[in-house]
Amino acid sequence: MNLLMHMCCGPCSTYPITLLRDEGNTPQGFFFNPNIHPFKEFRRRLETLEDLASKTGIVVEFEEQYGMREFLRAVVFEEEKRCKTCYAMRLEATAIRAKETGADAFSSTLLYSRYQNHNLIREVGDKMAEKHNISFYYRDFREGWQTGIDMAVEYGLYRQPYCGCIYSEQERYDKKLKKKN
Repeated sequence: MNLLMHMCCGPCSTYPITLLRDEGNTPQGFFFNPNIHPFKEFRRRLETLEDLASKTGIVVEFEEQYGMREFLRAVVFEEEKRCKTCYAMRLEATAIRAKETGADAFSSTLLYSRYQNHNLIREVGDKMAEKHNISFYYRDFREGWQTGIDMAVEYGLYRQPYCGCIYSEQERYDKKLKKKN
């Protein structure tokens, strides 16, 4: 299967890409993450994924435009629904790009994380698949959580301490606001 993977970062990409390749699939990456804050964090995650791509030979297309303004405009006053909005922004862009490039399906490395809402990702992915007439490939990659961490350490990849947005950064460091999943 020719699969376009939305990639949130290098560490979360290690296990899914390795597994998919081992199964005979042809995954390619798409870095589109307008949610990441601050700008230096955005650049660091992009550069870490570039590093992973050079070490593994995975082809990745990078959207290097910093999209924080668009993300914030989409979630302001709707902070409690921000994850759904964020998933939709990233998965829709991936579905469109997958369709343009002739991929068989699209997916996301968000499905590797224990901290993401898989049911919501699947719901949004299926919606974008229907909207753009391309298959969404759902797979629970959390089974390889520790393997992915070990691979990221082996590759010397920067491992970020929060999901990416300004709200998740505050929740990470301000325990009074810790997000309840």
